[in-house]
Amino acid sequence: MRATGSSQPATAFPEHPGMPVAQFGFFMTKQDIVIRATEPGDFAAFQEIHAQPKVIWGTTQLPFRSAESWRKRMENPSPFHHRLVAEIDGRAVGAAGILLDQSPRRRHSAGLGMSVHDDWHGQGVGKALMDLADNWLDLHRIELQVYVDNAPAIALYQQFGFEIEGTLRHHTFRGGQYLDALTMARLSGVEN
Repeated sequence: MRATGSSQPATAFPEHPGMPVAQFGFFMTKQDIVIRATEPGDFAAFQEIHAQPKVIWGTTQLPFRSAESWRKRMENPSPFHHRLVAEIDGRAVGAAGILLDQSPRRRHSAGLGMSVHDDWHGQGVGKALMDLADNWLDLHRIELQVYVDNAPAIALYQQFGFEIEGTLRHHTFRGGQYLDALTMARLSGVEN
């Protein structure tokens, strides 16, 4: 699936030629953004993305993870964890994961995690990665945690209807100090 910057509407699926990509949550950008499932061979790209200073700053991932640790992590994916990769010109530039809750009473809920390579912030990659959560998993509640000082991510999530539900004090240890995080969630089919 590809989001393009052409003046003609892009087609999400060849078997549905009249269906525009925007209907599936993609947004027009200057670059072509291809969203696909992760493959075991993506471990090197994940290592590169997660070694970026802004990604280290904005996620709970430990910095400086080896390619081997990423390879092992991606070799045996959980059936409850759906991962996507965003590519531009064949290069992985972002990743998102939806972790489905395994509790029978919370199967309507999932957690969202996302990271975008530093060189591609603000280019529509995060918006394109929202498609799985929006259109394919029929989730009622999607929740996430974001650091209080990550204004671009907070703005992106609010653009997609996420609301701040609370503050998690001293949530993470980053750069030698404790940092608060916001817990945000979006409910489908509920008027605010």
